[in-house]
Amino acid sequence: MLTLASRVDVMNRLGRAMADPTRSRILLSLLDAPGYPAELARELDLSRTNVSNHLACLRGCGLIVASPEGRRTRYDVADPHLARGLRQLLEAVVAVDEGVACAEDGCECCAPANSAEVAQ
Repeated sequence: MLTLASRVDVMNRLGRAMADPTRSRILLSLLDAPGYPAELARELDLSRTNVSNHLACLRGCGLIVASPEGRRTRYDVADPHLARGLRQLLEAVVAVDEGVACAEDGCECCAPANSAEVAQ
């Protein structure tokens, strides 16, 4: 059974889940429709093992739920409020200072190739 978590815990879980590009891609896919590991792997061009590991992390963060369906397992976003919130986040405009590097070494979120995408 899912339990309520503190606001900080929720933010940390969301941050951990969305910090990884593969987990973000899986979440985006599950926002569109429920998914199955083999189909997600094929759709996202990933290995089944990779998808399974990321699904386990997303479940551990409490963001998705698994429902057995015979020999398969269906994955869904855990709560309609979460799905609605993620959709709203996708509409947010992010203020990025061009030419200012990210403070974290090796970070690719601020790379010039992504600047055009963020501005759109």
